[in-house]
Amino acid sequence: MSFLRKIFGLGPKVDHHELIANGAILIDVRTPAEFSAGNAKGSKNIPLDTIGNKVKKIEQLNKPIVLCCRSGMRSGQATVILKRHGIEAYNGGPWNKFS
Repeated sequence: MSFLRKIFGLGPKVDHHELIANGAILIDVRTPAEFSAGNAKGSKNIPLDTIGNKVKKIEQLNKPIVLCCRSGMRSGQATVILKRHGIEAYNGGPWNKFS
C-alpha cells in the first residue's frame, strides 16, 4: 500500500455501501454550509475541525464509521484521527456517491 493511501485511510478496497447497509454510520466531515447545500441521506454532519472533540461520542455509537466529504481528502484525515483512537473507520470519499 502506498504511503499516501495509508495516511489518508485509503486501505484495501472496501464496499462502503455494504458497510452502511450492515449498520455502519455515515459521517460527512464537510462544513455545515457545505452539508446544508446537499448531503447523503442519513448522513451525520461532524465537520473535520471538530471531529477530534467528538471522539467519545463517536466511540459510543459502537459501530463502524464511514466518512465522506467533497473529494475524499478531509474524510481521509478524519479516518486517520478516528483510527488513532481505535475506532473502525473507513474513508468513503466523495459524499455524492452515497446519494
